[in-house]
Amino acid sequence: MKVHLIKKQTLEDFAIRHPGSKSSLEDWIEKLRLADWEQPGDMKKTYNTADVLGKSSNRVIFDIGGNNYRMICKYLFGAKQVHLFVCWIGRHAAYDKLCKQGDQYTINLY
Repeated sequence: MKVHLIKKQTLEDFAIRHPGSKSSLEDWIEKLRLADWEQPGDMKKTYNTADVLGKSSNRVIFDIGGNNYRMICKYLFGAKQVHLFVCWIGRHAAYDKLCKQGDQYTINLY
């Protein structure tokens, strides 16, 4: 199934604030445009460094820009497409702080 990204504008805004992420985010979006997912494990076929979180969170972590940035997304497999919601994006160090607090399972900034 094709993937519907919600909300691409979040990534565009992040790239403006963090210019070093722009080309990596553009590559990530292009791969997503071509993705065909039927189950959560297919995300790793598109992005081999993706980590699907446990605890029934329906969340996945993407490494962006050689792991300089991390993005947390929530996913929902629908009847005709996969909805991928951007929940958080930031530098790897900020992601590590989120994990220490266990917030990677609940954060929703966008």
